[in-house]
Amino acid sequence: MKLSNIMSTNPVFLTPAHTIRQASQVFIEHEIDGAPVADEQGRMIGLLTKSHIYKVFAQGGDPNTAVGQIMATSVKTGRPDEKVSDLIKRSVGRLPVVDQDQVIGMITRSDLAYAYFNSFMCLSNEQQTILDATHNLIVAIDKDGRINLLNRSAERFLGIKSTEVLGQEIMQVIPNSGLVETLATGCPQPVQKIRLKDSLFISNRTPIFEDGEIVGAVAVLQDISELENISRELENVKELNREMDAIIESSYDGLYLTNGEGITLRVNEAFENLTGVPGSEMVGHNVEDLVRERGIVSESVSALVLKERKPVTIMQRTLAGRMALTTGTPVFDRKGKIFRVVSNVRDITELMQLKQQLEQAQGLSKHYESELRALQMQYDGAPKMIAGSRVMKELLENVTRIAQVDSTVLITGESGTGKELVAETIHTSSPRRNGPYIKINCGAIAKNLLESELFGYDPGAFTGAKKGGRAGYFELAEGGTILLDEISELPFSLQANLLRVIECKEIIRVGGEKTIPVDVRVIAATNRDVAQLVASGQFREDLYYRLNVVPMEVPPLRIRKDEIPLLAAHFIKLFNKKYDLHKELLSDAIDDLMNYNWPGNVRELENVIERMIVTIPRDVLTGQDLPINLKNPLRQDIHPQISVEGVLPIRDAVEFVEKEIISHAYSRYRVTREVAKQLGIDSSTVLRKAAKYGISLTDPPKDNE
Repeated sequence: MKLSNIMSTNPVFLTPAHTIRQASQVFIEHEIDGAPVADEQGRMIGLLTKSHIYKVFAQGGDPNTAVGQIMATSVKTGRPDEKVSDLIKRSVGRLPVVDQDQVIGMITRSDLAYAYFNSFMCLSNEQQTILDATHNLIVAIDKDGRINLLNRSAERFLGIKSTEVLGQEIMQVIPNSGLVETLATGCPQPVQKIRLKDSLFISNRTPIFEDGEIVGAVAVLQDISELENISRELENVKELNREMDAIIESSYDGLYLTNGEGITLRVNEAFENLTGVPGSEMVGHNVEDLVRERGIVSESVSALVLKERKPVTIMQRTLAGRMALTTGTPVFDRKGKIFRVVSNVRDITELMQLKQQLEQAQGLSKHYESELRALQMQYDGAPKMIAGSRVMKELLENVTRIAQVDSTVLITGESGTGKELVAETIHTSSPRRNGPYIKINCGAIAKNLLESELFGYDPGAFTGAKKGGRAGYFELAEGGTILLDEISELPFSLQANLLRVIECKEIIRVGGEKTIPVDVRVIAATNRDVAQLVASGQFREDLYYRLNVVPMEVPPLRIRKDEIPLLAAHFIKLFNKKYDLHKELLSDAIDDLMNYNWPGNVRELENVIERMIVTIPRDVLTGQDLPINLKNPLRQDIHPQISVEGVLPIRDAVEFVEKEIISHAYSRYRVTREVAKQLGIDSSTVLRKAAKYGISLTDPPKDNE
């Protein structure tokens, strides 16, 4: 507070010429006990008080004495911006306030007393406000042990008003406060536990001294019930942290923790072992720096998580040469910002080694399984499939390998060689063995019905269609295998539909619009040269390549005659069982069978054996029981007679004979490769000469052949 705030403005001035009588009248009129004396310019030159006047009258002085003769000339003054508190240390009664030699106000004892009182009240109110705002309980007593202070917190807790207990003895209000002991001993008592109304407090008790004498005591009480709860919670948190540390360190997997900026916060011992780097060299460093500069891991999953903001799993190679499968997971705060990345690092080095060993074992297992299947089919596993020659054993090995995959197979070979049996063996040896196996002879179904038979039809697709429609063979073969026998007889118009089924694994029924997915393995078979049909434009080239993914040619019986005894024994056993007979075939008959070329292949051999079984009444069958054409095997090698009438140029004669031989070879062997083999020339030469002489490769055999 400044002097300008408490001074009396517009003060009464006296001049040096005023008499004591006049001054007295001014004091009485204005009820003042002093006034400044100023010159004509208004500058203060002195101060006259009642004391000066009383002194003149007491000494019998003249009332008309001039003020200038008795006034005090050495006068203390104040400035308007001076603080009132500065006057406390100065003994002043009346104090003129001067600004630039001009008296602008006057401060009297009353003004000072009022100012002091206001200051005291403000200070007292501030102290009380501070005490009431304090969260702790504060209680004070005087030297007689009576309460003289109780703050607002104490009032609230005790449920009493300070006005009700001020002046009462502390023992009646708070018997266990301990303030009486402090008052008696004069010694502070810090950190003392006391209980008030079922709450625990820490009490700090201090004596109050004044001029070396104890005049009271004060206690500050802090409720530690909350602290006790916090302490218990802190212990729980510490225990949880200890448990978490134990869990993290006991984890077999490596654990790596970073903050939202990729700074390493923590790693466990398992991660240290994986990398061969102590955790102290990683904590506090950025993950990208550790990867780039130290090469601790081949790639940072934490950096990927921070970039993609989602869990990421990668394969890592550590500095110690270990392989690890690492998953990084982001942890988001309430604002959606990543503030932690937790990475779980699993050592899969041994697992990868076991995987390699397992793959090797599986490879060996598949190899042994393939060998076993081949042996089973060769001996007792597939009684229909007889493999006694090297070429058939190789074919069986291919069958067991091809059966394990879903590749499309094109089986070629002469009629009667066993193409259907090969297809069936592929199915029964494949993972689809429990699925359906459907055989369709494309040459035995009317062309106008073949599409609906293969792909089915929807209701109302054509006149006579079933009301509910019908599923085709491809739908019926779902999960299994379908054999398209005589694929060369498939109409050209349907070849595009079949190509779509093979490529897209879906069909569209006749009269339908929606596609139906099918899971079917396709095997095709034919006794014709499909490549030649493609060349002549009778078969789609793209479908041929789709079917011919895995080509398999079944050799004719004449080039695997080693199997004839096995096949004959098999058929004898088969028909004996079928007809409940006990017949046997002697060795001379076997010799004749071996000398025959079997243009009808295995089917012809089977028919011959069955004919002998059912027509010969004896149980022992000899060479004499064979059909006439088999008993004279030399007849089959007689060349057709070529007659020439007249004389013609040698070149024409050679071309004539060449044409006849090629035509004859085609009528017997049908397959271009076999024709080329029998004639001792290349297949391309056979095709070129057949085109030259106009020989149709699809002509039926001649009557004399």
